[in-house]
Amino acid sequence: MRALVTGSNGFVGPWLLAHLQESGDEVLGLTETTDINDPDALHAALATFAPDAVYHLAALSSVRQSWEDPVGTFTVNALGTLNLCRAATKLHRPPRALIISSAEVYGKVPAEALPVGEDRPLAPVTPYAASKASAEMIGLQAWLGRGLEVVRTRAFNHTGPGQGPGFVVPDLASQVARAARGELDQITTGNLEVSRDITDVRDVVRAYRLLMLHGVPGGVYNVCSGKAVLISDLLRCLMEIAGTDVRVWVDPARARPADVPTQSGDPSRIRALTGWKADMPMERTLADVLATFEP
Repeated sequence: MRALVTGSNGFVGPWLLAHLQESGDEVLGLTETTDINDPDALHAALATFAPDAVYHLAALSSVRQSWEDPVGTFTVNALGTLNLCRAATKLHRPPRALIISSAEVYGKVPAEALPVGEDRPLAPVTPYAASKASAEMIGLQAWLGRGLEVVRTRAFNHTGPGQGPGFVVPDLASQVARAARGELDQITTGNLEVSRDITDVRDVVRAYRLLMLHGVPGGVYNVCSGKAVLISDLLRCLMEIAGTDVRVWVDPARARPADVPTQSGDPSRIRALTGWKADMPMERTLADVLATFEP
């Protein structure tokens, strides 16, 4: 399979490229040298490579930053998806496309409705979530209106080695590593009393390829573990792995204008279709992330 990956230089991109190559695919990574919002350059890249499959990872993925720059977030996440779908439909042999959405599109789901399934109505509460909901509808319209074989994923939180600053696990791990070296006597955090369904990136990229192969066009699939973990428990586990114990200060300035207290997803649809499940133990994931901050 010839696979093109947009946003291949982000956090997930290198892991996906490696997995696709290990699976025998011929892969092209589309980085920032090809602007997702330059329709001509995008079409030229797709026409030259002639992919069988396009994994659309290119996105602005920070919920926090989306509050500060909602226009930029929509420009990349929604308009970029529209440009990609239009470019793909113009090819002589249009590829299948995997549109990566987010669990954020579900919004604040009541506890009795968790773990949330794909049939839950969308209720985005952040600019990032709204941009991803828009991208989903653009992909769905490309299938229904143009016949482009689009499969949508709703990825819940995922982490692993290489995730950059601004995300909860690397932000906590970097501070814990410094505390273990005696460089910090305090961990500064945002709200620790939220729960998230967190999956290792190495499991996530396996799910993406399986959905590219087996996903139903127009369909949407949660990619998640099915379990929620408190962020405070993640921090405690990181400190145990590092062998340190320092005080924690919750900084009110790190609070978001709107936050989802608990997220957990139902992965039964992808499991029934492909047999996929999240296999990586959380302790292994946290240890591997922590190791990247060691000297």
